[in-house]
Parts: sequence; C-alpha cells; structure tokens
Amino acid sequence: MAKKRMVLEIGMGTDIRGADSTKAACRALRDALWHNSLSIATALGHPLDAMIVDVHIGVPRPEMVDKAQVMAVLPYGKGSVSVVEGGLEIHNDKGTDSTLIANACVVVSLDLV
Repeated sequence: MAKKRMVLEIGMGTDIRGADSTKAACRALRDALWHNSLSIATALGHPLDAMIVDVHIGVPRPEMVDKAQVMAVLPYGKGSVSVVEGGLEIHNDKGTDSTLIANACVVVSLDLV
C-alpha cells in the first residue's frame, strides 16, 4: 500500500495567561480539526481509524509540550506528533506574564492500493 495525503488542515491556539505550551498546542490542534468533518475515509470504503494523522506543532519552547496530551485530542485514526520551535510568545509590559501562540498543521493520509 502507498500512503497518500488526503487533507491538510491548519490551526492556531493560545494560552492567554500562563504560557502553557501544551495547552496552546492542544487548542491549535482542536482549531484545525473542529472546523471540518472528514468523510474521505468512509467515502473510499475505509474505517475512520484507518486515517493516518500526522500532527506538527510549532511553539516557542517545544520541549515543554506533552505529546501524549496533544495525541489525546485526536478523535480517531492513528497518529504521530512532532513539535518544533515556532509560534510566538508576547510578554506583558512588566515581563511577569505572557501570551503563547502555537500553530498546528494536521496531515491526514490513507494507505491506498
């Protein structure tokens, strides 16, 4: 079988106060996923769990992201999560707090003959 890309979704998530990288990453993934209802797998005669979902997250501090929590956002399919440096962090005037922005790219593929 050959892995074929079917869908590319983009999302953004924030943690307004607290700069929690995992929280922002999960929100970015939800933003990418919750704006659609994919029927590509069933339209091609495959179960929903046959979808291969590769999640790519960009945040200022990639090492702070709990990948298991991000994976738990996926409603179905087999997945993987990769986290790289990206996103944006904006500090408040006093430098005591910040807003963190994460970006997510979700690539959905199927193994097709």
